Amino acid sequence: MYLYPPGDAKYCVSTFKPMIYQNTLEFASQLDEQDPLKDFQSQFLVPQHNGRDAIYLCGNSLGLQPVTAQRYVNDQFTNWKELAIESFFAGNDPWLGYHKNLTHTLAGILGAKREEITVMNSLTVNLHLLMVSFYKPVNKRFKILMEGGAFPSDQYAIASQASFHGYDPKEAVIELFPLEGEFTLRTEDILKTIDDHADELALVLFGGINYFTGQLFDMETITKAAHKAGVYAGFDLAHAAGNVILKLHDWDVDFAAWCSYKYMNSGPGGISGIFVHEKHFSNKSLNRFEGWWGHREDKRFLMPPAFEAEQGAAAWQLSTSPIMLMALHKAALDIFEQAGGLAPLRAKSELLTGYLEFLINEINKNKGEELFTIITPKNKQERGCQLSIVCKQNAKATFNYLTENGVIGDWREPNVIRLSPVPLYNSFKQVFEAGRILTASVEES
Repeated sequence: MYLYPPGDAKYCVSTFKPMIYQNTLEFASQLDEQDPLKDFQSQFLVPQHNGRDAIYLCGNSLGLQPVTAQRYVNDQFTNWKELAIESFFAGNDPWLGYHKNLTHTLAGILGAKREEITVMNSLTVNLHLLMVSFYKPVNKRFKILMEGGAFPSDQYAIASQASFHGYDPKEAVIELFPLEGEFTLRTEDILKTIDDHADELALVLFGGINYFTGQLFDMETITKAAHKAGVYAGFDLAHAAGNVILKLHDWDVDFAAWCSYKYMNSGPGGISGIFVHEKHFSNKSLNRFEGWWGHREDKRFLMPPAFEAEQGAAAWQLSTSPIMLMALHKAALDIFEQAGGLAPLRAKSELLTGYLEFLINEINKNKGEELFTIITPKNKQERGCQLSIVCKQNAKATFNYLTENGVIGDWREPNVIRLSPVPLYNSFKQVFEAGRILTASVEES
């Protein structure tokens, strides 16, 4: 078997040799022992099951609470208590520029410049605000291309934007679905669809990772195709941010939005953020809804009657920063910083997810039939942490068995279980144990 070379302090993606997995506790324990990120598990609070830590494989829906989260929020309660309104200008982290404390780490996670990022609102609100700027239908160019089977909130937002502009969503929204008998989209089909509708498209808006299948889309290639067709390209990164390597600036992505409560562990309904490529900062043709917090910071409290935009993505801000939500976000982002950014996390993630995939395939192999079909792409470059598993028999009973035995995953109708081993707080032994319990569920049924 190939293990991570002992003694190295950080994961390096290029260092790993092909992994030959083994279905043994000893093997999983050896991987954990050599894991340079193993101690980060202790920085999160884990739900309990029968007096022990549950095996939490649901970071694709809600990340775990950092141990420091309560302290970070309490610090801001103290500022509120002791300084009140003066907290905007005084104290260790004045509220006026608190969001700037987050952009350094986020820039690394998103592959962006700091000025291209701001933290604000919630995800769907931000998608609407960005479409105000980047969905500019005119004449026969009024259609939006999106992935079929996107998260419903994206479907609703995009359809309502088309309606707002006076178009029938059935005509204005092009949903691209996988070929019959397949679960994921082929990049060549996405590119062909863009080319086929080049004269009709006003916007290409995809998820970075599809929530249901876990497919990671080739955002760079999609963006290039959109630009060749003369349209903007944007992405909903809810399942990608904090999960996979992103290079939004270098990929020339026009805009993106994300949430922070999944892989970035910033609390339920946590603060969202946006990316706007710097090439658009001086684009006077873009519409933009404006609010006080997007005004130039150095003149904001002079209360001028005319709006003067802050530099960069911060010009899209509308309202006063929700400091408590941002404090939760900072608690989580500081852990990413301690871990060395996303590169070491991604390297471990590929190993963890690969191990879960191996264990599921072992069940099928040992039973002599495909009881579980993984519909997430096999290529690690086309997926993140998540594996979506179609249960061929007794699907809901299998999910319930996992839950009753301390494995917290995610159920999607009619027969899909989503499991996401997150590198910050999941171990190889936990993945092995989840595989053992999944095997036992087959025996039980």
